[in-house]
Amino acid sequence: MKLADLDIIITAPPAPGWGGRYWIIPKITTDTGVVGYGECYASSVGPEAMKAVITDVFARHMAGENPENIELMFRRVYSSGFTQRPDLTVIGAWSGLEMACWDILGKDRDRPVHALIGGRTNDRIRAYTYLYPRPTHPLPDFWSNPDMAAEVALDMVEQGYTAVKFDPAGPYTIRGGHMPSMHDLSLSVAFCKQIREAVGDRADLLFGTHGQFSTGGAIRLGQAIAPYSPLWYEEPIPPDNVAEMAKVAGAVPIPIATGERLTTKAEFATVLRSGAATILQPALGRSGGIWETKKIAAMAEVYNAQVAPHLYAGPVEWAANIQLAASIPNILMAETIETPFHMALIKSSLSVEGGYIPVPTAPGLGIDFDEDLARAHPYTGDGLHLQMQQDAIGYHGVNSFEGGAPVKA
Repeated sequence: MKLADLDIIITAPPAPGWGGRYWIIPKITTDTGVVGYGECYASSVGPEAMKAVITDVFARHMAGENPENIELMFRRVYSSGFTQRPDLTVIGAWSGLEMACWDILGKDRDRPVHALIGGRTNDRIRAYTYLYPRPTHPLPDFWSNPDMAAEVALDMVEQGYTAVKFDPAGPYTIRGGHMPSMHDLSLSVAFCKQIREAVGDRADLLFGTHGQFSTGGAIRLGQAIAPYSPLWYEEPIPPDNVAEMAKVAGAVPIPIATGERLTTKAEFATVLRSGAATILQPALGRSGGIWETKKIAAMAEVYNAQVAPHLYAGPVEWAANIQLAASIPNILMAETIETPFHMALIKSSLSVEGGYIPVPTAPGLGIDFDEDLARAHPYTGDGLHLQMQQDAIGYHGVNSFEGGAPVKA
């Protein structure tokens, strides 16, 4: 069996667009007719440019190869152009293509992917969700309103979720780490207080920041919200400065989580060695794919760290996250996004039941991908999957974060 043909589907979720403006889905077909799907979570270039990168990576390093040879193909990609270092865009392309190879292998052998990478350790995966607005909540007011956030948190707990994530401390910007305003500090405390009062001890609080603070600012904010016992403090400073993140970890009594923007074991190893974080959040469509992230999880075991796969993408990456999570002993939880489009795109072949994701037993990634539906929603915009604002934050009022890259209705 050889990898023969590549197609790339760019699909755009309809409004409100939770999960990003578009999802990049490589489709690989073998010379024996087996089809595999993956997802690339790489957004530093536009989708057309990304398609060109994916096409080049496949043609140069994968076409005609046996899909079993994951390690060999990874070494070709990682070493291309005399690099042998993490490259976000190239490894993002590889990550989606690699998922498709595992999907092919599982379907060819009539086995789920987790059975091919060590077998099943977990029958179900604890799920967490971001706090998205109800249809009746006004936007952008929702993002700065702790009462509305607490309402949604209680809704999620009633559905069975035992962990909810929110990030009220302001938008992400292109600038370096900044000092939070007093307004943002006060709002962050109010969010934690209101949500904790609403859910009590029925759910963990997951506090996100998008890596936007200076070291001193991250410490101030972390100490301010610590009385509400968040389970994690996510990416409190820009993720490239691991030594400074370790300073935050040493000064704040909340576990530090990071990894959404990191790629390959090379970058995650630096985090673990420095003590900067005890919770790793790889996005499998960026981190190097399933096999590379299995290695990252194994490294984390040595440091007594846990893994919580990140998801701000489509359901194919979600499926890959669950296959990995089923096979590792140090899984903490996995992010979910349950929009109607996410579920329709995989014909509800994954689900959240009582706050847990049952591990699928179907072959490959365990999903039934609706290719016709994906193609019926092409991306026609010119924005990136996610974008940062250029303006600096202000200090005379709240700096509102507006939920990633919402699609206008």
